[in-house]
Amino acid sequence: MTHPGKARTALKRGALLVAANWQLAAIQSVADTTFKMLVAVPILGGALLATLLLEQDAGEILAGDLRETLLGVAETLAAHPLALAAYLSGFLIVVAGGAVLMFLVKGGTVSVLVEADRLAGPIEQPPLRMAGFRRGMRFSIEGFTRGASRLFRRYLGLGLLLTSVYTLAAALCVLLAYGLFRLGAGDRPVLVGSVAALAFALFIALSTIVNVFYLLAQIALAVRDCGVGRALAEVPRFVRGQTWKVMRVFLVTVLLLVLATALSIAAAWGFYLIAYVPLASIIVLPLQLGAWLLRSLLFQYLGLTALGAYLSLYRSFAGDRHAQGPTRASR
Repeated sequence: MTHPGKARTALKRGALLVAANWQLAAIQSVADTTFKMLVAVPILGGALLATLLLEQDAGEILAGDLRETLLGVAETLAAHPLALAAYLSGFLIVVAGGAVLMFLVKGGTVSVLVEADRLAGPIEQPPLRMAGFRRGMRFSIEGFTRGASRLFRRYLGLGLLLTSVYTLAAALCVLLAYGLFRLGAGDRPVLVGSVAALAFALFIALSTIVNVFYLLAQIALAVRDCGVGRALAEVPRFVRGQTWKVMRVFLVTVLLLVLATALSIAAAWGFYLIAYVPLASIIVLPLQLGAWLLRSLLFQYLGLTALGAYLSLYRSFAGDRHAQGPTRASR
């Protein structure tokens, strides 16, 4: 069993493994859409609750000034602590349930890709043959559910740790923004906007680093079949040993995601302009639904390609004794 030594080769191998197991992108897309819909339900419920507490029509609230509306909603909810507590509790329960679903699906996805990478052979080396491509087709419902069940508890613990890190990062950014705001004059809008932009950029940077670390920990946990602590200890060693390759995979993935986002925005504006054409607006809705589905699958495919590339680099770094054993025996 050979593993890619370059970031470009690792990305090619990851893309082929995901294409061979395209069902994973579809499952990830469905799970992500389900999570977003679950989160949207309490948000809409909160808007309905606000309209009831304000005793106004929803159209009147939306037509008013946004700042005054938000202040009115905040004051009204503060005057009804039981309603606020019930809403926040329901929102947190829905978010927690959706997150648990994502952890479960992620366990099955990573387990299938680990098996595909172990058995596919040098699929990334030209010429591409159907025999090698078929060896990488390891998806099955039984294997997916078995992997999800095996990794669920450890992924859940890893996800809880990720949530704690996110909370800490957000708190640090808020404290930094508050401190900068207190040092400067609060009545200067330019300074206030600069502080808010700096805090937001810092939070995005920290979130990106944490996400990559979290993804690598998921890979190490699945490959090593170890506990959360050992997987977290493996990640720094892997990053130190493969720094440039990991950075190249990360930069290429970010570039592809930015390009895909720009294309999706351009397509959305194109559909928006077509909607003004007489009779053409009838076909805009199905086209928008198709574009949304394609966009979701594309983003999931790119994300899984990056996962497959990191997986190949990690197995190249750590070695796969289980795969090397039969090769040595045959020699």
